[in-house]
Amino acid sequence: MASRVVHFELAADDPERAAAFYKRVFGWEINKWSGPQDYWLVTTGEGAPGIDGGIMRRMNPSQHTTNTIQVDDLDATVSSVAAAGGSVEAPRMAIPGVGYMALLHDTEGNTFGVMQPDEAAR
Repeated sequence: MASRVVHFELAADDPERAAAFYKRVFGWEINKWSGPQDYWLVTTGEGAPGIDGGIMRRMNPSQHTTNTIQVDDLDATVSSVAAAGGSVEAPRMAIPGVGYMALLHDTEGNTFGVMQPDEAAR
């Protein structure tokens, strides 16, 4: 499988305000997730190239947009990132019913996520 960007995540001081903004400007469908995190799911459209994403409450002042890349093997990818000069911001974590994710930095300090899908994740 090719490793492709499959999800974006917007950090917001006020997620409800951000959701209203993106709905109004772009007509995106945005709904609060029923999972354990305070999170809004964003559907940007159908039938055309593009990806969907989410909006989350900003956890620190430097948090901005994060793109998530789907991978077959999360642990192998984290090792590859470290070997190539990158670093780990947040280690492997379960997203219940979705999969396993880690937040990483590239050699320039940019943050990105990697996700290994697994509906059994807990």
